[in-house]
This record gives sequence, C-alpha cells and structure tokens, in this order.
Amino acid sequence: MATESSNGLVKRLAFWGIPLSIGVMALKLVAWKVTGSVALLSDGLESTVNVVAAVVAFFVIRYAQKPADSSHPYGHHKAEYFSAVLEGVLIVVAALLILQEAVAALPNPKLLEAPVLGLAINSLAGVINGAWALTLIRVGKTHRSPALQADGHHVLSDVVTSGGVLIGLVLAIVTGYAILDPLLAILVALNIIFQGWKVISHSVAGLMDQAVEPEEEEAIKQAIKENCEGSLGVHYLRSRRAGAATFVAFDLVVPSSMTVGDAHVICDRLEMALHKALPGTRVTIHVEPENEMAHGNGVEI
Repeated sequence: MATESSNGLVKRLAFWGIPLSIGVMALKLVAWKVTGSVALLSDGLESTVNVVAAVVAFFVIRYAQKPADSSHPYGHHKAEYFSAVLEGVLIVVAALLILQEAVAALPNPKLLEAPVLGLAINSLAGVINGAWALTLIRVGKTHRSPALQADGHHVLSDVVTSGGVLIGLVLAIVTGYAILDPLLAILVALNIIFQGWKVISHSVAGLMDQAVEPEEEEAIKQAIKENCEGSLGVHYLRSRRAGAATFVAFDLVVPSSMTVGDAHVICDRLEMALHKALPGTRVTIHVEPENEMAHGNGVEI
C-alpha cells in the first residue's frame, strides 16, 4: 500500500511538471520579448528543453512503475535511468544553444529595453522554478526516483541560470556595459554543461549496476550482523540499485548438520530485517554448508 502511494505521488509530480514547465517557459519568453536581452532569450531556450524533459519523465516514470512480468522478471525500474540520461543530454543541448546565441551577440551587444518589467517577469519564473526543483529533488530522493531527481536538478540548473542572468543584467544596466549581457549568457551556459554532465554520469552509473551508497551498505551490514544468529556468518555480499528498487544478495554459511527448515528461519529473519532497514529491498540469499569455499569478490561481513 505504501509503495502504491509512493508511486502515485511520483506520477502526479511528473504530470504536473508538464503544465508548470510550459508556464515558466512562457514567462521567460515574455521577459525576452520585453527586453530584447540575449541572456533572457538563452534562459527561455533552456526552458523549452524543460518542457520536453518533463513530458519524457512523465511517460518513463509511468513505464518504470509497471509490475514485473515474464519478459522483465526484475521489473522495469531501470527505464528511469534512460529518462535521466536523456535529460542530461537535453541540458547540454540547451547550453550549446545558449552559447550559440551569446557568441553571435558579442560583436554587437545592446542595452536592454524595459529592463525592470523584464527582470521582474524573469524573477517570478525563477522563484516558481526554485520551489518546484526543490520539491522534485526531495521527493525523488525519498522515493528513489532517478527520473524525478534528474528533472529536479535540470530545473535547478534553470534556476541558477535565471539567478545569474538577473545579477548580470542588473550590473549591465547599472554600469552601461552592454557586453555583460552575452558574456553572462556564456558563463551560465558553461555551468549548465557541467550540471548536465553530472546528471548523465549519475544515470550511467545506475545503468551499470552501481552498488548502493556507503551509508546504505553500512545499514545492510548492520542488519545482517544483528540478525544472522544461528549461522556461521555471511560472505560475498553484493548490492545494486535499479531506480526505486534495491537488490541485495549474499551467501549465508550454516553448519553442515543444520536442517533446511532451520536455515530457512534464519533467511526469513534476515529478509525482514533488511526490508526494515531499506524498504523495498529485494533480497536473494544463497545458503551454504560450512565447508564450502567463499565465492567471488563481494563484500565480506
């Protein structure tokens, strides 16, 4: 029931990201029209990518939450990573579009028209985006949704853009140096490229079955240590993250004389402890007699 509620919240946020991103894009394009600023145009161009990313995230999250089936017995969780990778690529594309516009404006920079109104409109868009980005990142982390987190970081990079643009354009107005407008757009674009690379690298790590975070691994070890009574220990501990799901597997060593039933009781106890430590964890335990040699290169406990 809790998982269904969590999935529903993630899907609702992903859906509402679409109209919200369209509204913010419209505000930014109005700000550009009012001022004629290339930096504000660049900011607006990035928001068009936000719209595409929000649509992609919504449909991918819906697919990722489909239950396991015969073709995908481990579920569809990794679909979210594809969305996150695409979003990272879109962030970089947006930055390149900004660079193109900014470099083209360098030879002939212009002072802004109606700067106060334009900056006020753009500031409103930035405040809306900031609140939305923090919400997406918080919920994405809580409910382990890579697509939602990537969308949040993407929107947050948009907030950084808007903040940088606002500060730079105020300086341009105060000093009269129109060249600050395109220069600012270039600096912001470089920062956006960096943010896009972080989103891509994190998502690729998930696709490559990266192990859980160190603090989560420590929680797994602690749960095993406290609940493996009756066994002779655990070795070959492995973990991986696939979207909202966490997979844990290890070998449980028991006395050769122990019955299958007694070993099963220990396994049940360990599974319950791991589910409590990390809700939603999928646990695989291989029971081995004491004279078996340890396998592989997993973490030892």
